[in-house]
Amino acid sequence: MCGRYVVTNPVSKTEKLVKSAIQVDETENYNAHPYQKLPVIKKYKNGNTLENLKWGLVPGWAKEKNFKALINARLETIDERVSFKRLIRNFRCVAVADGFYEWKREEKVKIPHYFVRKDKKPIFFAGIYENDQFCLITEEAAEKIKAIHHRQPVILNQTDVNRYLNLELSGQGFLKDCKKPNLVFHEVRKDVNKPTNNSVSLIQNIFG
Repeated sequence: MCGRYVVTNPVSKTEKLVKSAIQVDETENYNAHPYQKLPVIKKYKNGNTLENLKWGLVPGWAKEKNFKALINARLETIDERVSFKRLIRNFRCVAVADGFYEWKREEKVKIPHYFVRKDKKPIFFAGIYENDQFCLITEEAAEKIKAIHHRQPVILNQTDVNRYLNLELSGQGFLKDCKKPNLVFHEVRKDVNKPTNNSVSLIQNIFG
């Protein structure tokens, strides 16, 4: 799964992909977490926009007041789940990021790690949305990443962002087949566990 990530200067990172940014600032968020409003790319007839949506999706059909917002959707079953199949066909989005966190479980302890692209380019997470909410799509982790966690977010190359947003293509099929970037990671301090902590120190390698 993916439950925390980093996004800095989202307007600059997406200037070649969007026509306009709607109420999105060049902020630096080193601990982006569920239920925050975060920048995502959406497609409209007159072009792409960058806008803030809340991370955590409550499907329109959910009637229970205590329904827990969904932050991740599994790629393998996204065309089958009633929560997601309409959204992957009609309501796709892409979240922009620098990197993301994942935790390795060692006995009763969970150790946080920070992941970035090996080439240091921006990360684009495949997602789906409904109204003003979104969730990220995850897949089985690459072999190298399985040492930390068995799932990872689906990451697009910048050249594939518009193809994913093209609703004429099968969302699930495209995400399964597109080439994924190589990732690298390092261990970080447990300060990231607290959502209110937010500074560049969170992504620093504890081993220097």
